[in-house]
Amino acid sequence: MDRKQKYILKFNEISIKDVPFVGGKNASLGEMFSQFAKKGINIPDGFALTTNFYWKFLEANGLDKVLKGFFKEFNPKSIKSIQETGKKCREAILKGKFPESLKREILKAYLKLFQKYGTNPDVAVRTSGVAEDRPNASFAGQFETYLNVRGEKELLKAVKKSIISTFTDRAIAYREEKKIGQMEFGLSVGVQKMVRSDLASSGIIFTLDTETGFSNVVLINSIWGVGEMIVKGKITPDQFYVFKPTLRQAQGYRPIIVKNLGRKNKKYIFAKNGGLEEADVSTENQLRFSISDKEILTLAQWAVLIEEHYGKPQDIEWAKDGKTGKLFIVQSRPETVYAVQNKETATYQEYQIKTKKSPILTGIAIGNKIGIGKIRFISDVSKISLLQKGEVLLTKMTDPDWVPIMRLASAIITDEGGKTCHAAIVSRELGVPCIVGVRGATKLFKTGETVTVDCTQGSVGRIYQGEIPFILKRYDLKKIPKLKTKIMINIGAPDIAFKTSFLPNAGVGLARIEFILAEKIKIHPLALVHYATLKDKKAKSEIDKITFGYKDKKQYFVDKLAEGVSQIAAAFYPKPVIVRFSDFKTNEYKSLIGGENFEPEESNPMMGWRGASRYYDEKFRPAFEMEVQALKKAREVFGLKNIWAMIPFCRTVEEGGKVLDLMAKNGLKKGEDGLKVIVMCEIPSNVVLAEEFLKIFDGMSIGSNDLTQLVLGSDRDSAIVAKVGDERNPAVKEMIKKVIKICREKKKYCGICGQAPSDYIEFAEFLVEEGIESISLNPDTVIKTTLLIAKKEKK
Repeated sequence: MDRKQKYILKFNEISIKDVPFVGGKNASLGEMFSQFAKKGINIPDGFALTTNFYWKFLEANGLDKVLKGFFKEFNPKSIKSIQETGKKCREAILKGKFPESLKREILKAYLKLFQKYGTNPDVAVRTSGVAEDRPNASFAGQFETYLNVRGEKELLKAVKKSIISTFTDRAIAYREEKKIGQMEFGLSVGVQKMVRSDLASSGIIFTLDTETGFSNVVLINSIWGVGEMIVKGKITPDQFYVFKPTLRQAQGYRPIIVKNLGRKNKKYIFAKNGGLEEADVSTENQLRFSISDKEILTLAQWAVLIEEHYGKPQDIEWAKDGKTGKLFIVQSRPETVYAVQNKETATYQEYQIKTKKSPILTGIAIGNKIGIGKIRFISDVSKISLLQKGEVLLTKMTDPDWVPIMRLASAIITDEGGKTCHAAIVSRELGVPCIVGVRGATKLFKTGETVTVDCTQGSVGRIYQGEIPFILKRYDLKKIPKLKTKIMINIGAPDIAFKTSFLPNAGVGLARIEFILAEKIKIHPLALVHYATLKDKKAKSEIDKITFGYKDKKQYFVDKLAEGVSQIAAAFYPKPVIVRFSDFKTNEYKSLIGGENFEPEESNPMMGWRGASRYYDEKFRPAFEMEVQALKKAREVFGLKNIWAMIPFCRTVEEGGKVLDLMAKNGLKKGEDGLKVIVMCEIPSNVVLAEEFLKIFDGMSIGSNDLTQLVLGSDRDSAIVAKVGDERNPAVKEMIKKVIKICREKKKYCGICGQAPSDYIEFAEFLVEEGIESISLNPDTVIKTTLLIAKKEKK
């Protein structure tokens, strides 16, 4: 028989060209099974029932005509009609019987798996639709999957159920959404040997960042047990980002730039009589990562190979076998949200929400949008028809049966779930803003309340009471002019780095680590250094919770700071990212956990123990050495050699020399491996002795805020004299003019990272006139200022 007429094809007979016969999912499995074994990627074996099998089954039972009849009276805009038609289709298919010839073929193929894996091997039975390879349709979760299916009788039942699942309400609604004909849709069923992930771990990989489309990372989600638990949204998986460009390099970098421990208290294991059952995860396992660093890097390397093979971003499922310890790829399909977008021609959307209110609740933001509407709380799927178009859907968690109404919502809020739960996957594809994992949302909000759902401020989604005004600006990035003056970006929060990188820029002029210290690390570094002798019981208890799993508390600081810095450096790689060492003042350091035990009382912290003076002080020196080790890790372990270092508030040349010596002793030497170290120019002494400072540093970055207060003698923390502190003052401008001139003469870097050019366009124009090398701006002013500077440069 011609293979195109076959009812069953083994994986080793299938390639990606066979999508019309076996659908996108099975075609990909066959392609990977044939192509990737030689590259060391493990794929479990199996076979596919082709679309010929599907149509033969329908015809043999007269179902092709029956189903067509049901859809003649079908109204796709009516949820009731979707439900009634789906029920009639499913009942009709249930009565159908397999012709003996088809039954024999299934059992013959299953026998081949006996011979390879032993009697009655446990298999996964999945549907694979022939429209699944469309760039805008993933069909993720639209059909049922049957796991831990064992024995001939159970296999035949699962195949029948798979065909029935083609006509669930959600599958019918999804086909309507994607304009795919209900009876033009061919189905294939895949049968694949199960991996014993119930004894180990499993998860999902995306070969880009799912929230921004940033393509230089692999995102890996991992949980204990079988991967279905991720989609259910009952837990939050461990999350890892691996940086592709340095992963590919031969130097052996290990660029796991983000490691977030999930909330994994439940897992799915194999049930004795087939299928899955829920089990508790031990306390010990809840508090440790579900895969090792070595396994993270292996999966990332496999994901990159698969993406390169297919030439497009991928959505991949993986599993670890608890019996053999081996990793497997069990599925790969095209990523559908960003696959049709081209980074080079994309428009950049900028949301500015106008409020000083605090959000009522926060969760995990999905989709970079804002949605406003009245809450509609729906407790279970039987009540989904209550949702009106434009309302905010509030529920505990969605599953695929909710798809028919999700597209009607202005926003979605769920109590449970993580970035790869069902609600997240579908809302991302539908373009509906969604916040998942909002604990207590269903208890706090009531139907009819108006809320604003904001997913535009990084990874944290914010829910505000009432209707909050916002501005949406869209820019065509192809129309943004190129400038002689470099436009760089000021950034502090790693969460917004990937999105911000799409702005036209020449790198990061100021990466502040203070946000990482306050929001990610939360603990005073000296409380970690002196943890063993710390007498503050309350602080010690909080430290124990935050740093669980770290015997060496100092290593926690190094790892988390390295991750935060690396997220920013990776986003803008290979452009320079200037990372400023900590510039907290005593009152700010004091607010960190344990801080009161290590900080003096100062009457004017702005002028006190900060910047370079801290770093070489015997009391603070161990904390600064941890900062140095974090930058060293980012550069040497992750391969982010685009990181430069910057010393703030350096009062004297001698201080600068001491700090550089201290850095060198800790393995971060200026000039080695391309490392540039620059100094903040924010004290009059930096200007007066600019030539001397430039003898030991690679350049200067002007901090116009501090320079202004010190030139004019105005404390910027004092509201009484605040009006005096204006960067446009002639004395301040004279200072800046002098620094730019000297840096140009010495051929050293000169930029500005202060607030002034973001606030005052005339100040930015002054800097351009003086020939400054770079102007670093806040993200929300980059495009506006670029357009205005372009006019200035033309003149």
